[in-house]
Amino acid sequence: MPGLISCHEPGALTLAGGNCLLVLDRPHVVGILNVTPDSFSDGGRFYSMELALRQGLRMAADGAALIDVGGESTRPGAGRISEQEELDRVVPVIEALRRELDLPLSIDTTKSVVAREAVAAGADFVNDISGLTFDDKMARVIADSGAGLFVMHTSGRPDVMQRNTRYADVVKEVIAALRRSMDVAEAAGVARDKIAVDPGIGFGKDLAGNLELLRRIADLAELGRPIMLGTSRKSFIGQVLALDDPGDRLAGTLATVALGYAGGARLFRVHDVAAAHQAALMAEAVCLGAGWTTG
Repeated sequence: MPGLISCHEPGALTLAGGNCLLVLDRPHVVGILNVTPDSFSDGGRFYSMELALRQGLRMAADGAALIDVGGESTRPGAGRISEQEELDRVVPVIEALRRELDLPLSIDTTKSVVAREAVAAGADFVNDISGLTFDDKMARVIADSGAGLFVMHTSGRPDVMQRNTRYADVVKEVIAALRRSMDVAEAAGVARDKIAVDPGIGFGKDLAGNLELLRRIADLAELGRPIMLGTSRKSFIGQVLALDDPGDRLAGTLATVALGYAGGARLFRVHDVAAAHQAALMAEAVCLGAGWTTG
C-alpha cells in the first residue's frame, strides 16, 4: 500500500492486522465516500455501487492516502437508519474497493455491528464520530477486530447536537472528551498506536467554537496522537464566506487544510481530494522550508 513502512518506525498509525503502518510525518488526505442519499454536500451522488467504486478509484488517483466510506448521514439534524440498511450500503462498496485498490480503507460508523462487518469486508480503520459514546460495544469490537480507530468529539447525536453549542473553553473540553475516548479504547484493548483523534469541527459547535478549535489545533498535540481534521465544505465556512451552497466552499476548505497542517494536523478528511492534496503539500513545503522534500 502507498505510504506504508515498517511497523517499527515512529510517528505512524498501525493498520488492521498490525503488520504495517500509515506514515504520519507528512500530510495525508482522507477521501470522503458517502454512499448515502442525504449527506449534506454530496448526498445521492455516489449512492449506487458503480458510482461509489468509480469515485473511490478517482480519489485514489487524485492522491488519497485513505478512503473513508460512510453509509449514514451525520449532518446536523440527521436521523438514524437501521443496522441492516447501513450494512447494505457500505459492505458491498468496501468489498469492491478492497478488490480494486491497494489502499487503506475506513468505515465511518457509530454502530459496532457495522464496524465489525466492515472490517471483515476489508476496512482497516473505524471512524467513530461519537468517540465511542453511542455504542458501548464499539471499543471491544474494534479491539477484537484489530482495526485502527479515529475518535471524534461531538456533543450529541446529529439530530440534537446543535441545540447546545456552549462551552466554557471549547478546546479544553474537546481535549478532555477525546482523552476519555482514548481511555475507553485502551481499556477495551485497542493499542494506543492505532488511535488518531479528531476535534469534530461542526459537530456540536457554533461558528466561534469551530474557529477557536482551528486556531488552537496545536493544543491537541498534548494527546500524543495524530490529529485528523474534517472541515470540508462545512457550514461554518459558508457562514464566514456567505456561501450557502456547500459545493462553493472549496477555497475556504483549502485554507483550513493549510492552516491545519501548520497547526499540527496530518490527516485531512475531504471531498475534493486533488485540490486538498496539493494544498497540504504546499503547506508542508512552506512550513518545512529548506527541510522539505518530495520523497
